[in-house]
Amino acid sequence: MTAAERYLELGLRLGKHVDGLVDAYYGPQELQEQVDAEEKTPAAQLAADADALLAELPDGWLADQVKGCATYARVLAGEQLSYSDEVEGCYGVRPARTSEDVYRAAHAELDALLPGEGSLFERRQAWRERHVVKGDLAVPVLHDLLPVLRDRTAALLALPPEEDVVLEPVDDEPWWAFNYYLGDLRSRVVLNVDVPTTGLDLVHLAAHEVYPGHHTEHAVKEQVLMRDRGAIEEGIQLVPTPQAVLSEGIAETGAGLLLDDAGREETYAVLRRHGVELVDPALSERISNVGEDLRTVGLDAALMVHEEGASVEDAQAYVERWSLVPPDQAQQTVRFVTDPTWRAYTITYSAGRDLCRAYVRDDPARFRTLLTEHVRVGDLLAAARD
Repeated sequence: MTAAERYLELGLRLGKHVDGLVDAYYGPQELQEQVDAEEKTPAAQLAADADALLAELPDGWLADQVKGCATYARVLAGEQLSYSDEVEGCYGVRPARTSEDVYRAAHAELDALLPGEGSLFERRQAWRERHVVKGDLAVPVLHDLLPVLRDRTAALLALPPEEDVVLEPVDDEPWWAFNYYLGDLRSRVVLNVDVPTTGLDLVHLAAHEVYPGHHTEHAVKEQVLMRDRGAIEEGIQLVPTPQAVLSEGIAETGAGLLLDDAGREETYAVLRRHGVELVDPALSERISNVGEDLRTVGLDAALMVHEEGASVEDAQAYVERWSLVPPDQAQQTVRFVTDPTWRAYTITYSAGRDLCRAYVRDDPARFRTLLTEHVRVGDLLAAARD
């Protein structure tokens, strides 16, 4: 059995312990059928299997993924790792608290930008509420945004001609939106309509989940790496591996690279056709960009709970204060970072974004590399240091 096949088996066996740990599988069907027919392998044995495979692998992308699996298996087996060690072992990036001075500076900028009267929280909420898209309208808007983003993605690299996406609304989930990659170049993208979403949010979401984000990456890599090169290790997407840092980073980087002024105006035209208000696009973009500096608050909340012993209530209050969100949204954030499957995953958004942007540096060729090759987190870290 090849190292790639052993990795796929390892990932599938881990997935039998935690629902959702295997984000997608589209590798050899016979491997999945074999693992499905097996009894659940004890987590301690899986950790030993991962260590044995790791010892045989050269330093590289596949070894990075196996190390993530080994770390997660040890956590499942009851080994007491600190939260930071768990995150670093899975993703290759060590978490750290963001200085509250960063958030204070962002608050000061938002205070100067947001119109109206009242507290900063009240004005930010009023601004968002003015732009919120009703839940039953959000998916149709997303549907009409996709052709704009697809055309611009196709100008960057060749998309597989048979790739396809289905959009659906859902509710009562710990996340905002999700891409279920189905294999065979297809995705099912769902939007949690419980989470208040603005027109600009929908543009971001369409780019993040579909073009040129998750769907694009998975479909292109299935075509280029698996079908064209036979790299079957690409046929599994596992939550606790460095692959997730790249995926979230790609999803957070693409829109800024593809949407110039004309592209943004095309997306705004779609919003207007659906009656979605965008009072001042330039101001909305500035407010949104400043808000990115608050994206690490969720990771801070995770560190508070898992390393500093803070209560869920204290973490929620921290999120409310610094993210400038109401209690239900703060509760949603804390629910995500305390979910057993996703608690370590929260680092992938901010670290992935920062590292991929440092790697790409507004160069379309480097972004294409992220979409078509197995780039390592270590490569991103090296680019960030340069």
